[in-house]
Amino acid sequence: MTQRFELRKVQYMPAKLDPGVLYVADAFGAAAHLCACGCGTIVRTPLDRWSLTETQDGPSLDPSIGNWQEPCQSHYWIDRGEVRWADQWTPEQIAVGRQYEEQRLRVYYGARDQKRAGVIRRFWHWLKNLL
Repeated sequence: MTQRFELRKVQYMPAKLDPGVLYVADAFGAAAHLCACGCGTIVRTPLDRWSLTETQDGPSLDPSIGNWQEPCQSHYWIDRGEVRWADQWTPEQIAVGRQYEEQRLRVYYGARDQKRAGVIRRFWHWLKNLL
């Protein structure tokens, strides 16, 4: 039997998660679920790093979920509610994947910080012109 996930919108993440449920707290931009392999590990997926798509068939998360730091080292997608298993990665692939993710985050947060700095700079110039 194929494992499935249903979407459950919550205000706050519950203390105890149920298997097969992808919890989403939109106000916090966060999602969480229990690992699809059944090991009981809580998998947190911040929605600024994963995209969530809601469909009639169920939720989808992209990119894949790789639990490299956990003993199970599960690797899967949640696609329209269905768990699609991916190949196990070697330690070398995990290292490359982590480097790629670190670079991607540096670019993302760098662009966000530059945009924020631009807003502050414009406000400062506006304020100086008032005085």
